Amino acid sequence: MTKLTLSSGFTFDAGNLYGPGKVTEEEIKAFEPVYTKAHQDLQAMRKTGIIAGHLSKDGEPEMVYFPQLPYIEEGNINSPERILAMEELARTTRNRVDAVIFLGIGGSYLGGKVLFDVQCGEFWNMKTKEERNGFPKAFFAGNNVDSHKMTGLINALKSDSQTKANYTVMAVIISKSGSTIEPMSNYMVLRQAMEDAGIVFETVAVTDPHDGGTKETLLHGLAKKSGWPIFHVPDGIGGRFSVFSEVGLIVGALVGFDIRQYLAGAKDMDQACKESDITKNPALLNSVLKYLIAKNHGRDLEVLMPYADNLKSLSEWYIQLLAESLGKRLDKQGNVVNYGRTPIVAVGTTDMHAQTQEHQEGPQDKVIQFVSIKNWPDDIIVPHLYDEYAKLAAFSGLPLSDILESARSANAEALAGDGRPSANYILPELTPYHLGELMFMLCWSIAYEGEYANVDAFNQPGVEVYKRFLGGRLQKLQEG
Repeated sequence: MTKLTLSSGFTFDAGNLYGPGKVTEEEIKAFEPVYTKAHQDLQAMRKTGIIAGHLSKDGEPEMVYFPQLPYIEEGNINSPERILAMEELARTTRNRVDAVIFLGIGGSYLGGKVLFDVQCGEFWNMKTKEERNGFPKAFFAGNNVDSHKMTGLINALKSDSQTKANYTVMAVIISKSGSTIEPMSNYMVLRQAMEDAGIVFETVAVTDPHDGGTKETLLHGLAKKSGWPIFHVPDGIGGRFSVFSEVGLIVGALVGFDIRQYLAGAKDMDQACKESDITKNPALLNSVLKYLIAKNHGRDLEVLMPYADNLKSLSEWYIQLLAESLGKRLDKQGNVVNYGRTPIVAVGTTDMHAQTQEHQEGPQDKVIQFVSIKNWPDDIIVPHLYDEYAKLAAFSGLPLSDILESARSANAEALAGDGRPSANYILPELTPYHLGELMFMLCWSIAYEGEYANVDAFNQPGVEVYKRFLGGRLQKLQEG
């Protein structure tokens, strides 16, 4: 049970999470009736979209459709027509649009940023148009209301626009309602600045699909009135699961990320998550081990620590997935439980030099989860420049990937030596397919744990509280 490998090569190594002194076989056996029922209930949710106890923010029963997202089929959220629409937008944008600005917050930002980082990396905008294969430069805004950042973005676009005539900026606003303060305020500032500078400016809206009637949102109505292309924030998909919908896929499509392969990876993982056998279902095994290590062993902090710089955004996406799904005051019967586990972002050797001191010697309250890549296509070997120095010669001639994995395994060994649990998700390569596997497995793992804890993993009532206070404060500012 310590290592589960799928036919794709995706591996969940729980060797430092399961066993004597950690989660024991006896604990898992005693918990079997609970996880078996949770599995059955979630399999029923696949067919009906209904999970007991889930209510919308308005207190009404709401469907949960995330299990259908990997399947490109007629009648599904990701129908062939909707996938083609995103690919067509990418085709018509390529070689024509110079910069695309994605404006969203929370689930409308975090998932898409993962796809961008994996496809493009941090040096994307420094590449030439030819090196980007005609795809536009890409920027993310609207995930905060920060004048300094927006001013910097506007100035950068103005400067870049001096390099060619008819410089074109496309804004992609991602908001279910269209009244979300952060993306909409940034959009209005950006639009005015671009128009004042004489820069060609286009807009795409990703919003609620309802057209007309009382359910039509502000953004949908505005987009229709303005003639903007409209893509969908689907019903029954919480923002933290929406990376597998048009919300995240449109980001990937516009920068050349293979959205079909990403969904194929998620689909194959979803098939594995239909297994009732805990030794064959990585999400079931992962969720049981993490629930029990927290409940029985006090590990209520969770560190997601990828050993890849361009997967830091994966940890940031996972923070919302875990915190918003499981951090709940009430259980499904309305009892106060204050359930949850605090997520922490960490990255490879960067945070071995920043956080590992606390992981290794601080309170025994954490579980560490690594993400490692087995094969790197662009691996670099450290040259033999200073072999006369023994400490430098020790790693000269080695691939950077070998050094990175040695660091990770040393970290895991050191933690295990002090009885501190960890696990590792191993991707054969960092590709859209394997990324889809990993992210969909994490979605299912969270869904399972919500059932074990008897909390609604698909709502976020705590988020609505501050929004009410914020609305009141803005009204007071308007009134002077």
